[in-house]
Amino acid sequence: MKSTKDTESQIAQTLGIDSSSTRRKTRRRRWLLVIFLVVVCAAAGWVWKGGTQPNAPQYKTQPVDRGELTMIVTATGTLQPTNEIEVGSEISGIVKSVEADYNDKVKVDQVLARLDTSKYEAQETQLKAALESAQAKVLQAKATVSETEAKLSQLQHVRELSGGKVPSQSDFDAAQAAFERAKADEASATAAVTQAQATLEVTQTDIAKAVIRSPIDGIVLTRSIEPGQTVAAAFQAPVLFTLAEDLTQMELHVDVDEADIGQVKEGQNAEFTVSAYLDRTFQAKIVQTRYGAQTVDGVVTYETVLKVDNKDLSLRPGMTATANITVQKVQNAVLVPNAALRFSPPAQEQKETSRGLVGMLLPGPPRQTKSEAVVDRNKRQQTVWVLQDDRPVAVPVTIGASDGIMTEILSGEIKTGMPVIVDTIRAGR
Repeated sequence: MKSTKDTESQIAQTLGIDSSSTRRKTRRRRWLLVIFLVVVCAAAGWVWKGGTQPNAPQYKTQPVDRGELTMIVTATGTLQPTNEIEVGSEISGIVKSVEADYNDKVKVDQVLARLDTSKYEAQETQLKAALESAQAKVLQAKATVSETEAKLSQLQHVRELSGGKVPSQSDFDAAQAAFERAKADEASATAAVTQAQATLEVTQTDIAKAVIRSPIDGIVLTRSIEPGQTVAAAFQAPVLFTLAEDLTQMELHVDVDEADIGQVKEGQNAEFTVSAYLDRTFQAKIVQTRYGAQTVDGVVTYETVLKVDNKDLSLRPGMTATANITVQKVQNAVLVPNAALRFSPPAQEQKETSRGLVGMLLPGPPRQTKSEAVVDRNKRQQTVWVLQDDRPVAVPVTIGASDGIMTEILSGEIKTGMPVIVDTIRAGR
């Protein structure tokens, strides 16, 4: 035996082969093969038993509710008095006195300011003298008429007595023409009196207009003059005061977008807030929706007027308000969140178990799922997804009104309490 081993050792040495090294390499290859097969089997078992389960998405749901749905239209605008009057002056002059100030309550015909009337008073005196002169000329013309009439009558009497011989026809015609001229002068003098009277009345009217009076019962909002200031009314009447008739009743003028104006009607109720009272909500009612359009920066809006009760005078003209107009209310409606209408589950990978070990290890082509549901062209036809057996199931529904958060379901296999999917919590590891 020993000689045989020695002989093999000598042969191995002669050939350059180490027998112990060869055995070690053989064992190493066997162990690597065993380890590889174990890893492959473990991976195959992991895939087979749900190794893709951690990649399965998890969903966030919300139960279907039943309740009241209120649709609102939001618009912004400013508060204005029900009747706002701008008081101006038709004549020019220097302000002599100002007899009303900001926030003063005034009555009809109450004096607000006075202008200096010295120039107008001098014109009045001059025009009165011109009127008296015209009236004197009327008296003079009447006397001339009486004189020429008497002379003409005398000539007619003489002519009758003389049988038409005297006076001559030329003298008679001259007397008659003088009488006619006298009557014309009287008419002219009378017209001059009327003209002088009218001119005097114009000046007296200007004197009266120099006293600025309130046309309404109200309150002074603005005052634009001071004593000693010159008022120039050459081309247009300058605004001296702005009066509001009644601040206990005000109007809110808001601009409604063209996309919402079709839902806004007269008589609808609204709530609004102002920056001055962030903790208060004021009530209003629509009294007018105007047809005239306003375009600002390419945006088309329509002015809508709301009536506001302001008995405590907390609201003031010019305040900016944000109004929420209630355009529709739906009672006892089946409601789903708007997020459920926007949700669509992610696509799932197709699982193929018929390919054996290679089929488990190699990914297959993606499989189309119901997540890519076809939506009806009619926007009222939508799809919501409900969770059944931890899997999303598509349910076609017909939607109704929406307030931007919740949407009414008119028809479909949707019941109160049913969990509808609104979002994916996670997808992947």
